[in-house]
Amino acid sequence: MAAPRVLAGLRATAPNLSVGVLAVNWLAVGRDLQKLERTEARLLHFDVMDGRFAPQLTLGPALVKAVKTTLLKDVHLMIGNPLTALEDHAAAGADVITVHAEVGWPVHRALQVIGDLPNANDPARGILRGVALNPGTPLEVLPPLLEMVDLVMLLAINPGWGGQQFLPATRERADRVRRMIAASGREILLGVDGGVTRRNLPEVAAVGADLVVTGSAVFEAGDPEEGVAVMLTGLRGARQEGMKA
Repeated sequence: MAAPRVLAGLRATAPNLSVGVLAVNWLAVGRDLQKLERTEARLLHFDVMDGRFAPQLTLGPALVKAVKTTLLKDVHLMIGNPLTALEDHAAAGADVITVHAEVGWPVHRALQVIGDLPNANDPARGILRGVALNPGTPLEVLPPLLEMVDLVMLLAINPGWGGQQFLPATRERADRVRRMIAASGREILLGVDGGVTRRNLPEVAAVGADLVVTGSAVFEAGDPEEGVAVMLTGLRGARQEGMKA
């Protein structure tokens, strides 16, 4: 089941932010979520890690369900076998589910399953299907998957370790993925995740992503409304300047 209206909306308003919920102030989570909902941010990003695929361990569907928001719930499954978790995250309210190409054969089946899952927030729309690639993963894994995805998410760092710098090679990888998407003839969003800060916005904007995942950069000053405004202004301004050049 596709989600064409959601996909078209995200395409029309790109670049968009998917704000990492793990960076929220959990002592004031209700307040901060209300502030985010007043911004132009469209998605709330949930990193789900199993302690094996990525070294950290985070809450999964229980957290996705517990967070009440009007933002789209963007669930990034960094787990070894996503097939075991898809139905629970869909039932918890996921609007986007992204699985990793590195898990091997389960990724193809997982994308098939996501396409058939109902959206718990709105039965009239489906769930966007995403595939994520770590920095060291060859892009040649993508072509067989493009017919089933709505989002290709390029990680600009290796998942699970803090303090990493945004990898410059992400721009060249994004250019290649964009050509692959064009050749597929499908409407597919391009995303980038990892190492995004207020200080490297021109570098991130140069990637030309439709969707940028960031958490601490939004919350670091204590005001998520101001954080979203700074990030989107920087991304959109840098993109426009790049288009003129």
